[in-house]
Amino acid sequence: MKRLLYFIGFLLPYLTYGQQTGDLKLWYDEPSGDTWENALPLGNGRIGAMVYGNVEKDIFQLNEHTVWSGCPNRNDNPSALEALPKIRELIFNGKYKEAEQLANEKIITKKSHGQMFQPVGNLELSFPDHGEYKDYYRELDISNAISTTSYKLGGVTFTREAFVSLADRLLVIKITSDRPGQVSFTTNLTSPHTNAKIEAQGNDRISLWGKTSDHEGVEGKVEFNALARLKTVNGKITRTGTSIKVENADQAIIMVSIASNFNSYKDLSGDETQRATSFLNSGFDKEYENLKYAHIKKYQEFFNRVVLDFGSTEASNLPTDERLANFRNTQDPSFVALYFQFGRYLLISSSQPGGQPANLQGIWNGSMQPAWDSKYTININAEMNYWPAERTNLSELHEPFLQMVKELSETGKETAEVMYGAKGWMAHHNTDIWRITGPIDGAFWGIWNGGGAWTSQHLWEHYLYTGDINFLKSIMPVLKGAAQFYADFLVKHPKYPYLVIAPGNSPENAPQEHQGSSITAGSTMDNQLVFDVFTTYIQASKVLGNNNDFIDSLKTLRSKLPPMQIGKHNQLQEWLDDVDSPEDRHRHISHLYGLFPSNQISPYRTPKLFAASKNTLLQRGDVSTGWSMGWKVNWWAKMQDGDHAYKLIKDQLTPVGVNQGGGGTYNNLFDAHPPFQIDGNFGCTSGIAEMLLQSSDGAVHLLPAVPDALDSGYVGGLKARGGFEIIAMDWKNKNLTVATIKSNLGGNLRLRVPNEIELLGAGDLVKAEGKNPNSFFFTGETMTPIISEKATIEELTLPKTFLYDIVTEKGKAYTFKIKN
Repeated sequence: MKRLLYFIGFLLPYLTYGQQTGDLKLWYDEPSGDTWENALPLGNGRIGAMVYGNVEKDIFQLNEHTVWSGCPNRNDNPSALEALPKIRELIFNGKYKEAEQLANEKIITKKSHGQMFQPVGNLELSFPDHGEYKDYYRELDISNAISTTSYKLGGVTFTREAFVSLADRLLVIKITSDRPGQVSFTTNLTSPHTNAKIEAQGNDRISLWGKTSDHEGVEGKVEFNALARLKTVNGKITRTGTSIKVENADQAIIMVSIASNFNSYKDLSGDETQRATSFLNSGFDKEYENLKYAHIKKYQEFFNRVVLDFGSTEASNLPTDERLANFRNTQDPSFVALYFQFGRYLLISSSQPGGQPANLQGIWNGSMQPAWDSKYTININAEMNYWPAERTNLSELHEPFLQMVKELSETGKETAEVMYGAKGWMAHHNTDIWRITGPIDGAFWGIWNGGGAWTSQHLWEHYLYTGDINFLKSIMPVLKGAAQFYADFLVKHPKYPYLVIAPGNSPENAPQEHQGSSITAGSTMDNQLVFDVFTTYIQASKVLGNNNDFIDSLKTLRSKLPPMQIGKHNQLQEWLDDVDSPEDRHRHISHLYGLFPSNQISPYRTPKLFAASKNTLLQRGDVSTGWSMGWKVNWWAKMQDGDHAYKLIKDQLTPVGVNQGGGGTYNNLFDAHPPFQIDGNFGCTSGIAEMLLQSSDGAVHLLPAVPDALDSGYVGGLKARGGFEIIAMDWKNKNLTVATIKSNLGGNLRLRVPNEIELLGAGDLVKAEGKNPNSFFFTGETMTPIISEKATIEELTLPKTFLYDIVTEKGKAYTFKIKN
């Protein structure tokens, strides 16, 4: 009991304060200027706003999650079905470039290559005669999701505070001064849409109405309405044309609502003006402090679930842009924690239940024609956006992506049938708000057919973390449909005794031996994805007690897939043939999908594949595009090499333009491909979590990859498979000192830890043996790899760990400490 009370006393300061009172602000001593990537992001999953914080003319650049070009459409190419046998024949005869040329003609869409996520416009605030300011300061406080800009002018301190409310569907801005009667400015709405209609309504409201662009032959039919309304304490409000002027007020409050006519990917019958008016009216008469309180309360219900503390140094006292510039050459551990929590902030702000999933830029985009249309690239980028969802305790925020997968399973049925004569459903490498599933861009990228396979695994992951049996029952048709497609699409390879995907590729790479064409048969990633699709449906059926002939046929088909192979360079082969080059530095290392996010490659179950994966990582190198470095943090964490994972974090947290080979981070901590892609933020947040906790390899592995730079710290709130939650965990010198784990579902808790531990209170802690009996820790079945005769692969020496089992009760917490 004394030891338990000691631990509670030790833990209480972290639970009360933790990082919540520490370094959770992005702050700067200069305005953004004209640079969008200097502005600070606010959002509630529906409305996104980029806050520039300029003094004389401030800008709030506005987005709404459904404002996309085009309208409901399909982009299948029915010519594919007739051409499929010829394309396969060319592939099997080694005529890869000819196969690619024919695929470009017969498989790639002749219609839309996807629509664009577009901005709504800007809310502009003009403050004449505010040019001679001093003591400038702006911040984004991610502990409460509020931005603040302040400065002094003529002895008066002016402050602008803003948030996009999670409780009320509004952007709310409060402008104050520390002397009465000093708040004077003009506000207006602008838009890059040429058809926009802007008008002042009365003395206190401005309306911006517009319709999105036509694009690639698809008419723009999303109609949107933004409404801004002002109120003041004292002072005067007048209308000047389409602008509203405030004079000599004590304070002013601006509220902005935005809505569109979008109901679903196949329905645009909503009333955007009625919706925007309703959202505005519901909040306008509320007191500002009540709006703020409700917003913070709802936001912190998500954000406060995880606390992370790596300690701090004097480096944390600098502005964020200076910390970014210095990070690769200094010790600033709290910057890593800030970046981790910033990723969680971005997910909370850009993905809320009932809304659209976070796209390539989350919910923030200032361009009418953004890079890659700011779509959903589902050969890595969109999936990476949601890697933090389950493991960083934001499971509900996974819902928009999971809903998109369900919708893709609807639209993808026609694609599977019309293009490939297959049952079930499928998607290629890209989609948009209209849930297109046809192949786009060109055969080199677009012929990949694994989009449905990969996205469907997120449904299974959600179940493994939550244990929601009703959810599992609801998604079984989606899981089955993904398996049905591949059951029909697989074809026997004429040279090898395997069933393969043909045409397929390894996104977005090509071996020189294939004439520089990406098109192939039986690439390693394709095989891994099909293996997971079949295994997931088999295992999900087992959980639900289902058994049928289709399950038996999937087991047979799975046994005929190509096993993973170790090539002549001691690498995990990317293709069926041993044609990898150790000089290849391509950003995509897609065949390591089997290491992460999948669990087919394990240090304990498949040690030689694990060693080959490390060689592949070393051969590909570290510095790459931003999202690629984010993925590499996760891989090196899985390698249990915390120092190398930390090196990738330092590479990623380097100002854009410094790294040779791309990547890096903008001043506002947005990830740079370049340009901005948000997936790198989310990938790195996931990777930091994986350094501290892993649960995909048969156990809850605590502290698997702690780097020297973060050898002591504290974390609370991370989640593991099987419904286990790390309520609190403290470590020193890379050893676990104390941890409390709550069992939300009950069942066996298998712990893998870096040092010997003991259990406080009741219960037995025994050394674990054999397979984990907890079904949530099912690790699949990996076929014995094929090793090249030229390979000299050796198993890696792993850090010593200790493995324990304890049978837990649902809802009970268990505390462990270092063994004396």
